[in-house]
Amino acid sequence: MKTKDTILLELQYLPSIQYFTKLISHEITLIEQYENYLKGTYRNRCHIVGANGLQRLSIPLEKGKNEKQPIREVKISDHENWQAQHWNSIKSAYGKSPYFEYYVDELEPFFKKKYEFLFEWNWDLINCIIDCLSIECELKWTTEYLGKQALEEEKNIFDFRNGIHPKIHRQKEDPHFKPAKYAQVFQEKHGFISNLSILDLLFCSGPESYRILEGSVV
Repeated sequence: MKTKDTILLELQYLPSIQYFTKLISHEITLIEQYENYLKGTYRNRCHIVGANGLQRLSIPLEKGKNEKQPIREVKISDHENWQAQHWNSIKSAYGKSPYFEYYVDELEPFFKKKYEFLFEWNWDLINCIIDCLSIECELKWTTEYLGKQALEEEKNIFDFRNGIHPKIHRQKEDPHFKPAKYAQVFQEKHGFISNLSILDLLFCSGPESYRILEGSVV
């Protein structure tokens, strides 16, 4: 059941299962578009699991002081053929998963189309995933940067920006998320690994993914 408040999140690359539980449990999701880019976050990386275990996919960015750049101005580097590398890694990890063939035609074109800006790439991709999962949610962009004072005035906005983070000590406490288990491709080899990129759940569980997301909301 959706809560009536609004959750505020940053835009991430193929976000985690935890991220998507926020989309299904809030009536409105505000996406921050006036922040500055932060290094070492999920804005340009995600985690999947392959034959050799946990694997990080990281989007290369054009050199410069990205830490001080407005997120809308952060450009993707085109020098490493990263899209082909990422897609090959995804195929290697999930090519034999139960539902890879079911969603491949929706996702593969993104890894062949050139994008200049990170924000636009992440935005188009997350909307594709939302469609694949048949999630009914309202995504809106912020109209200004929401600082502490603005959030105090907007009582119904739950700020969870930077709460979902690759580094454990940087993660925000989240009593509303308890990852539900599902069958994973390499579970016998590596055991169950929770809170991976949503791709893991999508390719492994297909139409059951939404139910598993619901089961992960406390």
